Amino acid sequence: MQEIIKEKLLEIESRENVKIIAAIESGSRAWGFASPDSDYDVRFIYFRPEDEYLRLEKTRDVIEWQLDDILDINGWDLKKTLQLLHNSNPTVFEWCASPIVYKTSQQFEELKVLSKRYFSPKKSLYHYWHMAEGNYRNYLHGDEVRIKKYLYVLRPILAAKWVIDKKTAPPMLFSDLIKAELDPAIKPEVDRLLKMKRELPEMGMAKKVTVLNDYIEDTLPLFKTIADEMPESRIEWADLNEYFRYLIKENE
Repeated sequence: MQEIIKEKLLEIESRENVKIIAAIESGSRAWGFASPDSDYDVRFIYFRPEDEYLRLEKTRDVIEWQLDDILDINGWDLKKTLQLLHNSNPTVFEWCASPIVYKTSQQFEELKVLSKRYFSPKKSLYHYWHMAEGNYRNYLHGDEVRIKKYLYVLRPILAAKWVIDKKTAPPMLFSDLIKAELDPAIKPEVDRLLKMKRELPEMGMAKKVTVLNDYIEDTLPLFKTIADEMPESRIEWADLNEYFRYLIKENE
């Protein structure tokens, strides 16, 4: 599959007249709990020739290339990526931290270094709290629930705990978060769910786990309280502008 994905990336560059500086896995495969039938969530960052950014008409800043049962491929324009990074968008940090890399470059390595200056614990904590709270509210109150929804709640909870404890962007791998942040009392249930998730199809169901629901309900309210009390961070545009201009002009 790696070779197929790399061929797709070359096809995108040719047909769209763009340069891809990075392509990574962003979904359950990167988190370490893919199901046998999980698709490949390929995300990439690209830029266009300089004159494309000097036009008055708006140019799309997203390329949606493929979405089927096997491949989910789309990417963000570099300008969009840097604007989101300025706002400390957690998705950018997750892409930079993905353990599965389909394509990299010197420019992407430079972006990963630059990104550390724009991390906001407050915005990251709000993001993971919203993600966990939304998935819990919408999916985990029936007698039977989709197994992956437990993991889609627990992963952002552990990521939020990481942000609180370490004030840095959390790792992608769920195993790293478990090792650093999971309450040992619920680890057997989490291990059981992980085993089921890796063995059953994406739509696999299981009975509601009361001890996990109790843990989630006790933990979630704390994150908003802590985030509300965190200071706002003010970050300038200068370094991002300099990186953007250098990259675009260097590749003319």
